[in-house]
Amino acid sequence: MAKERKKSSQKTADQESISSVLSEKRKFSPPPDFSEKAHISSMEEYEKLYAEAAEDPEQYWEGIAESFYWDKKWDSVLEWESPYAKWFNGGTTNICYNAVDRHVKSWRKNKAAIIWEGEEGEQRVLTYGELHRQVSKFANVLKIAGIKPGDRVAIYMGMVPELAIAVLACARVGAVHNVIFAGFSAHAITERVNDSRAKLIICADGTKRRGKTINLKGIVDEAIVDTPSVRSVIVLKVTNEDVHMHDGMDHWWHDLMGLALDHNDPDFVDAEHPLFILYTSGSTGKPKGILHTTGGYMVHAANSFKYVFDIKDDDIYWCTADVGWITGHSYLVYGPLLNGATIMMYEGAPNYPQWDRFWDIVNRHKITILYTAPTAIRAFIRAGDEWVTKHDLSSLRLLGTVGEPINPKAWMWYHTVIGKEKCPIVDTWWQTETGGILVSPLPGATPTKPGTATRPLPGIMVDVVRKDGSSCKPNEGGYLVIKKPWPSMLRTIYGDNKRYEETYWSEFKDMYFTGDGARKDEDGYIWIMGRVDDVVNVSGHRLGTSEVESALVAHEAVAEAAVVSRPDEIKGNALIAFVTLKDEYEGDMKLREDLRNHVSREIGPIAKPDEIRWAKGLPKTRSGKIMRRLLRELASTKEIKGDVTTLEDFGVLEQLREQEEED
Repeated sequence: MAKERKKSSQKTADQESISSVLSEKRKFSPPPDFSEKAHISSMEEYEKLYAEAAEDPEQYWEGIAESFYWDKKWDSVLEWESPYAKWFNGGTTNICYNAVDRHVKSWRKNKAAIIWEGEEGEQRVLTYGELHRQVSKFANVLKIAGIKPGDRVAIYMGMVPELAIAVLACARVGAVHNVIFAGFSAHAITERVNDSRAKLIICADGTKRRGKTINLKGIVDEAIVDTPSVRSVIVLKVTNEDVHMHDGMDHWWHDLMGLALDHNDPDFVDAEHPLFILYTSGSTGKPKGILHTTGGYMVHAANSFKYVFDIKDDDIYWCTADVGWITGHSYLVYGPLLNGATIMMYEGAPNYPQWDRFWDIVNRHKITILYTAPTAIRAFIRAGDEWVTKHDLSSLRLLGTVGEPINPKAWMWYHTVIGKEKCPIVDTWWQTETGGILVSPLPGATPTKPGTATRPLPGIMVDVVRKDGSSCKPNEGGYLVIKKPWPSMLRTIYGDNKRYEETYWSEFKDMYFTGDGARKDEDGYIWIMGRVDDVVNVSGHRLGTSEVESALVAHEAVAEAAVVSRPDEIKGNALIAFVTLKDEYEGDMKLREDLRNHVSREIGPIAKPDEIRWAKGLPKTRSGKIMRRLLRELASTKEIKGDVTTLEDFGVLEQLREQEEED
């Protein structure tokens, strides 16, 4: 099937390239004093490292791997039988030992590993020594519960330090953790637990969100009615919810920890031993269980964290993501701890009790590195600068973004209002499947441009290609692919090799297809143009809707926008823009025309939306990504029939339906 598709597409590759219509000329060099102290301090140094890694990738990755503790050295750096990779095969290690024990044997034993703040202001600090003690005790709890290397363990908890402790303890005993975001429903838990055949669920009694408590144990009770593989549930007391404990099945965390010894020898496992499964939504069908393994993931998560965030021992680093997402796995838990960093961990919402909570935390804890999502940044813009300017943010030295491409207007606000024009911004591109960052500026070396993740990291071979697999010319839109295996790549979709092959490797021979449209500019910088699912054919031009969204958000009245298409007999597709206005603006016919003309001026008449619909809010997943699929259904059929289990706020859909009826 893939061969047939390729054969027919060769004739139409040029017609099928994606039109890139957004132009951004601003460029910002790293501050000289930042570059002076950076791990990689110039583009010359980056280019040299990148060229060396491209010439001999195995030697490059082997050199990085040697900085970790291995109980037994590997037999080979890479064994590659497309599309299956084995990195550092034959080597044995333990990622928890490298993230915790190594530091306890150094001066870092008394260094803060985790600074935690609860939504109501409670605070705890765990040094590396205390983290080691807690992880060792809970590893013994897992062994008492009968968990052996390779067993799957589901974790369903809010953002408390015990979530990180549970993850690390699983890795310590060789168990495969499956963290399920604490906003998911009972049905979502059942689906993930059954697919992974988890033996144990670790949960909290409850979690706090915007001043309310959610009874997590009650949701787990509902979920395990139909999960035959689950033998027991361990419950952490957080909110003192009134929960039902089933005799023989449910056990309190504190009771088991009270019985456990605080010494535990880690299980050294093969580099290719499974480390975790993390489920990511498919556009249709059941969620995909992305499987990552130990050695390669460890090497890339640690190395990318060190260089992208230019980490130093005196930094206080805050990644605002939940551990339930890949960002929380790689850049809140594993990457930072492997580097001996101090991490900030916050339990609650960014706007609780009011819109300055993030900036209050930055001020009080003297955060030096902030890594957050464009969705949050746009929400802060909408809330108003007065929430920011009342706080001293002078401790910040580096800013980062993750989760989706950041539009230039939001980038500039982040740069000026939060960074005071002195903090480099690392706009990072990667996926659950890639395990770690693949494209990003190196903050002491790379000149940045608002809206682009710039260049691939050394050792990562990324390209933009046409349908026939040939490389695109500069500024020609195409398909983002990875041409060589990398250590932290997913190994398969758990229990479904066929789906893995078809989803990621069938479109282009021996290339991993990311699913994103992109272009490379004249400097080799990569501009993500959105998922190819969101590319639309308008009058013979294939447009990435993210560029139209970026133009809309550049207008002073617009807080957020999502652009989708519906079939059109004349143009092929018509562009429909769902627009959320800033509070001081009101949607009317004049503003609709102003916005349409604004897009026309910014990127050309071809991109002018056919309709603009006002939306008080946009449907988002619990990780903050806009669910454009639902908007497409609404625009095309006025109905929503697709899966909405990952939707954060169902009230948004009702508002959109009501608006449809009014229009």
